[in-house]
Amino acid sequence: MVEHVSRMGRADLFLDAFNCNAHTTASEAVWSGLPIVTKAGKQFAARVAASIVTAIGCPDLVTETKEEYYDLAYKLATDRDALNEIKQRLKDNLWTTPLYDSEQYVRDFENLMEKAILRYEEGYKPKHLSLN
Repeated sequence: MVEHVSRMGRADLFLDAFNCNAHTTASEAVWSGLPIVTKAGKQFAARVAASIVTAIGCPDLVTETKEEYYDLAYKLATDRDALNEIKQRLKDNLWTTPLYDSEQYVRDFENLMEKAILRYEEGYKPKHLSLN
C-alpha cells in the first residue's frame, strides 16, 4: 500500500472518469497529494470523487460540465503555479479537514444513527438527516 500511494504522488494530475468516478483510488490519490480533476454527475457512482476533493477543501477541482472539466485540466497541466497551489492546499488540508478524521466520522455517524432511531421510535417517516 505504501508503495502504491507513493507512486501516485509522483504524478502531476489525476483525470477522473465521468460516469463512474474514482472511489478508493480517489481517496488514495488525495492522500498522496495528487490533485483530481473531476466532473460531478447525478448518481452516487459519479459523485464520489467530487465528495472527496470537497471534503479535503478543494471544491474548485469539481466541475459541472465537460467544457469546465477540459478547461480546468488544461489550466492545471499548463500552469505550474496553479498546480503547485492545489498540491500545497491538499498537503496543508490533509490533517485539518474531516476527510481522514475517522474518530470524528464515527461520532457523527453514531449521532445520526441515534437521530434515525429516535425518529423511527416516534413514528416518523425516514428523511434526510444532518448533524445541524
